Amino acid sequence: MVEGRPRLVAVEGDITRLDVEVLVTAANSRLAGGGGVDGAVHRAAGPELLAACRDIGGCPTGEARITPGFNLEARYVVHAVGPVWRGGHADEAELLAGCYRHALDLARARDAASIAFPAISTGIYGYPLGAAAAVAVGTVAAYLEANETKMERVVFSCFGREVHEVYANALAALSGRAVDLTRPRGPRTLPALNPRETDDG
Repeated sequence: MVEGRPRLVAVEGDITRLDVEVLVTAANSRLAGGGGVDGAVHRAAGPELLAACRDIGGCPTGEARITPGFNLEARYVVHAVGPVWRGGHADEAELLAGCYRHALDLARARDAASIAFPAISTGIYGYPLGAAAAVAVGTVAAYLEANETKMERVVFSCFGREVHEVYANALAALSGRAVDLTRPRGPRTLPALNPRETDDG
């Protein structure tokens, strides 16, 4: 874990506009773009992103691949393929956790100091929001505790108030369980970044 301990925050808004080094998108296994977050990322990055994805040739569920960010502010885009929810009996939690671990591995290999995640698998893939948030926050926190990284900031980008509240609550619960993961912080609302940005400490 980086000296000073990385900060985990939940932000409501457009992930493509965040000032981070690594932007994670919720991709399909063909890395073919599409709707939702992935469509927005491809539109913002430009056609070169799809061409780079075609060169990769796909990605298994529970893993991730990386490309340049092209027209995005982010230097890199990580394409994480989350699981379709099948009732919780098809290793969905482990596959979802794998997305976060693979993304962090890729960011760590490039000495990235900041990364943003969407709420992977919670859209058309149907993963229950609260369960997905618990996996996301818990997996990221455990990874940062176990690995030496240069990561300073992890952003959970939330589309809409409901998603933001769920991830903010997951971060608050994490803070209660493992207060040593982040530096002590002040108010949970940080207007300098976003009217509804919430951190975990």
